[in-house]
Amino acid sequence: MRPPVILLLLGFLLPASQTFAFKANDFKTCAQSGFCRRGRALSARALAAGSSWRSPYSIDPSSILLAPDQASFTASVKSALYPEVNFGLDVRLHDDGVVRVRMDEMGGLRKRYDEAANWALVAPPLISRNIVWKVGKGAVHAVYGEKKNIEVVIEFDLLRVTLFRDGVEQVVLNDRGLLHMEHFRTKDDTKPVTIQDGEGEAQTALHLNDRAWFEGEEQDAWWEETWSSWTDSKPKGPESLSLDVTFPNHRHVYGIPQHATNLSLPTTTGPDAGYTDPYRLYNSDVFEYLVSSPVSLYGSVPLMHAHNAKSTVAIFNAVGSDTWIDIGRTESGTETHWISESGILDVFLLPGPTPTDVFAQYTRLTGTAPLPAHWALGYHQCRWNYVSSDDVRSVQRRLDDENMPVDAFWLDIEYSEGHKYFIWDKKNFPDPVEMIKDVEALERRMVIIVDPHLKRDSSYPVYKAASDLESLVKPKSGTGEYEGWCWPGSSSWVDFFNPKSWDMWVSFFKTKSVDGQWSWTESTENVGIWNDMNEPSVFNGPEISMPRDNVHYGGWEHRDVHNINGMLFTNQTYNALMHRSDPPKRPFVLTRSFYAGSQRFGAMWTGDNVGTWEHMAVGIKMVLANGLGGFGFGGSDVGGFFGNPDPEMLVRWYGVGAFSPFFRAHAHIDAKRREPYLLDEPYKSMLRDVLRLRYAMLPVWYTAFREMSATGIPILRPQYVVFPEDSEGFAIDDQFYVGSSGLLVKPVTTRGATSASVYLSDPQIYYDYFTFHTYPAPSKKVARERTVTVPAALHQIPLLIRGGSIVPTRERPRRSSALMRNDPFTLRVALSSDGSATGEVYLDDGEGYGYTNGEFVWRQFGAETKKGGWGKGEELKIWSKDRAMQGGSNDVVVYNPANAFAESVSGVRVERVIVVGVGSRPTVVNVNGDSTVEWEWQGGTGYGATTESKAGVLVIRDPAVGIASDWQIAVVF
Repeated sequence: MRPPVILLLLGFLLPASQTFAFKANDFKTCAQSGFCRRGRALSARALAAGSSWRSPYSIDPSSILLAPDQASFTASVKSALYPEVNFGLDVRLHDDGVVRVRMDEMGGLRKRYDEAANWALVAPPLISRNIVWKVGKGAVHAVYGEKKNIEVVIEFDLLRVTLFRDGVEQVVLNDRGLLHMEHFRTKDDTKPVTIQDGEGEAQTALHLNDRAWFEGEEQDAWWEETWSSWTDSKPKGPESLSLDVTFPNHRHVYGIPQHATNLSLPTTTGPDAGYTDPYRLYNSDVFEYLVSSPVSLYGSVPLMHAHNAKSTVAIFNAVGSDTWIDIGRTESGTETHWISESGILDVFLLPGPTPTDVFAQYTRLTGTAPLPAHWALGYHQCRWNYVSSDDVRSVQRRLDDENMPVDAFWLDIEYSEGHKYFIWDKKNFPDPVEMIKDVEALERRMVIIVDPHLKRDSSYPVYKAASDLESLVKPKSGTGEYEGWCWPGSSSWVDFFNPKSWDMWVSFFKTKSVDGQWSWTESTENVGIWNDMNEPSVFNGPEISMPRDNVHYGGWEHRDVHNINGMLFTNQTYNALMHRSDPPKRPFVLTRSFYAGSQRFGAMWTGDNVGTWEHMAVGIKMVLANGLGGFGFGGSDVGGFFGNPDPEMLVRWYGVGAFSPFFRAHAHIDAKRREPYLLDEPYKSMLRDVLRLRYAMLPVWYTAFREMSATGIPILRPQYVVFPEDSEGFAIDDQFYVGSSGLLVKPVTTRGATSASVYLSDPQIYYDYFTFHTYPAPSKKVARERTVTVPAALHQIPLLIRGGSIVPTRERPRRSSALMRNDPFTLRVALSSDGSATGEVYLDDGEGYGYTNGEFVWRQFGAETKKGGWGKGEELKIWSKDRAMQGGSNDVVVYNPANAFAESVSGVRVERVIVVGVGSRPTVVNVNGDSTVEWEWQGGTGYGATTESKAGVLVIRDPAVGIASDWQIAVVF
C-alpha cells in the first residue's frame, strides 16, 4: 500500500519526488542471497568447464520399479559427490500427456518441504492407464499421444529428462548438468578432510575438498546469513535446489508472473542480457516498482511457456520458496536456470502443442477461475480512503448526477478503528450497515479491506480468537506468537496453514452471531472483500516481510512456504464468503499476493503503481502475463495509485481499464481526489463515454469469463496466442484480443497520440468498431501480415472488429450492471472476407450457482452469404441457435433450453442488428419469414473491399426476436 513506517518517519525530510520511490536497498539482489550466489556460481563453473562438465546425479538402473498399471515408475538416484545420500525419483504420465517428475531426499536427517503442489493443484491428477514404459540399457522411455508422436526419455547417466514431439526436443531437464539438491547435513559433516604434508615440525595441514569442482570451495551462507540488520538463523543448513530447464528450439519464453517487464521475457545472462539479475519469485510489498525489472513483486506463479511457430510447451515448477530464474538465449532456443531456497523437485512438463492446449493442461492441474459475480465486471470506485459514510454516499450521488455507471465502492484501511479489521470507526462510520444498504439499494456493492495482520490487543475479538486457538504464526523458537509491525502497530499473523484457523475465519464473516461467537454482524451478505498486504508485508521485517525462520503449522519454516502464504489467506476468505449465505452467492475477493492456483479464489491487481505513462503501459503487459499464468481476472489501478495524473493521462488510463478484466480506479491517500466527475469538460464526457462503453460490452466480458472458467484460456489474448504461427507477433504485448469476440484493442499509452499502429496477423478484413472504416484483407500477392494506422485522438480508443465476428452488446445507459438485466441486445455482425460470421453470448443470473445445474442461456450466432438466393443476387442469412445443446462443450449434468433462467429472460429481445460489410442495398429483409421488419442501408464498400474505405452497413431495427430464442434473418440482394 504505502511505504513502511521507517519511510513515513523520514518522509518529512525528503522532497516529494523521493519520499515515494522504489527502494532497491529494501530487497536483496542475487549477489546478496546466499543460495542464489551458490546457484549462479555453480552455473559459472559449468560454463567454464565446457564439455568436460558432468552432472554428478545418475539413476541406479537396478532400482527401477514400474507401477503395475505402467503409468509411473520410481528409481533411486545417487550423487557422485555424496554416495551415502539417497534420493528418490518418481515419474508419471497424466491422462492429458503431462509428465510429472519428482525427486526428493530419502531417509535424510530431515524432511524437505513437499506440500507446495498440494496447495496448488485443484485435485490429484488422473494418471494414464495406457502408457508402456520401456527400460533400455541407458534410459527409460515411453511413447504416447494420439499420433504416438510424443516421447519422454529419462537417461540414467547424468539424469536427464527430455520431452520430444515428432522427434524434436521440446524441453530438457538437467541438460546442462546444473541439477543440485543440497542434502541435509550437520555442521560436523561439512568439515573438509585434513591430511598432513611433510614430517616432524615441517608438517603442514592440507584441507582437501574433492567436491569443490561442483559445490565451490566456500560454505557460502550455509548455516547463517546476515543481510542489512537481519540475521537468518538457518537451523536446517543448506537445502537449496538448482535445476536447469532448456527449451532447445523455442526462443520466446513467457510467464513466471509477477514482474514488470515485457511479455516475451528478456534475458538475464549472455552478452546481450536485458537484465543483470535473475527474475525473482518472492512475494514482496514493493511500492512504486520499476517499469522494467526482474525484481519480484506481489505474486509468484512458477510457470513458464515456451513458444515457436510449430509448438508451445510449458513447465510448472511446484515450489513455494524464494526462487531466482536466469534466462539465456542460444542460437535456436532458450536456456533457463531455476534456483530455489528449499523444497523438492516437483516439475510438470506440459506438452502443448498449442497455446490453447497448454492453458487447458495447466488449469486441469491448478483449476480454472470460477465464473465471477456479474457485478464484479463493472466499474469499481476506490481510494485510500473514503473517509466517512457521508463521503461514500456523496461519491455515489455525484456519479449518479453525472450519469456515470458504477458497480462497487471500496473502503480502505481507515474504515476500521485503529486498523482492527472488521471493527468500524464509529466516529466516521456511525451507520455502516445503513451505508452498505444505501449502496445496495441501487444494486451496487461495497468492497471492504481485510488484511492478514491482527492488532495485538486482547480486546480485539479477532486477535483474541486466533490467539486462543494458537493459530498464529510462531517465531523461530516455535513457541508463542510472532510479533511484527504493520498498520495497527504491534501485530501478529494468522497461520492459514493451520486447519484450526479455517472454521474460525469462516465464523468471522457471518452476518449473524452463531452460538455467541463474535462475527461481523455490521456487514451484509453482499459485501466483497479486499485482501491486501498478504505477501505478507511486515514493516520491520527483512525485505519488508516475515523472517524466514518463523515457524508455521507442521513445523515448516516460513522460507518453505513464503510464496504460498498469501494464497491461503485469499482461499479462506473466499471460503468464508461462500459460507456466509444459504444458498451461497458467488464471492468477490481481490488479492494482491498470489501463487499457482490463486485464480480459483478471485481477482488480482498489479499493486502500488504510479501515475505515469510508463506504468500505464507496463500494466497491460503484467495483466497479459498473469493471464498466461492462469490468473486472467486482473487489472492495474486506473490513474496509478501514487501521483496526480493530468486529464489526458487519466482519460487514456480509463481506456486501458475499460479493456481490463478487472476495472478499478484507485488512488493514494495523498493524491488529489480524481473521481471521474471532477474533471472539466471535455474530459469528463470522455470518461463517461468510456464507462458506458465498458457497460455496453459487459455481455462480451461475461461470455469471455465463461470461456475462461471452462477452458483456462485467458480473457485477454496476446497476438501469439491467437496466431501462434506468426513469428512477427510473438513479442507483441501492447495490443490484444478480448476473448473469442474478435475485438482487437490497442490502448494508447503515450502522450499526445493522434493515431496508433495496429499489427494484423491474418489475411482477414477488419473494421473500426466505431466508424466501420475497413482495413481490407491483403491480396494473395503480398504478405498476409500488415500494420495499419488507426485514428486515436484523445476521445478515441483504437478498437477493431475482426471480420467474421458477431459482437453482442447492450447499449442503454444504466447506473449499474444489475439494472441492465432485462435490457435488449444489439448484435454487430462483421462480415468476413467470404461473407460469414460467428459469435456467442452467455447469460445467467450473475449471482448464484444455478448455472451449475443448467440454469443459463448460451446462444451461438452465425451468418453466411450464399450465391443464387431469391432472385439473381446473393442471400445473407443470420441466425441464433442454442450453443449448449451442441454437445462436447457443456459441463453441467442436465441442461434444458427451457430452464428457469431462460424463462425469466424470455422477454429480452434483440433490438438491433448491425451488419457491417454490406456493399449493396438489399431488396428484401425478412425475419422468420416476415418481411415487415424496418431496416436501413448506409452505403459503403462490402466485405470484399480491396482498399481502405467506409463499409456499407445494414441496420435492422427491432427484429422482434428473443435473445434466448431460435430465429433466422434472411437478407436478399
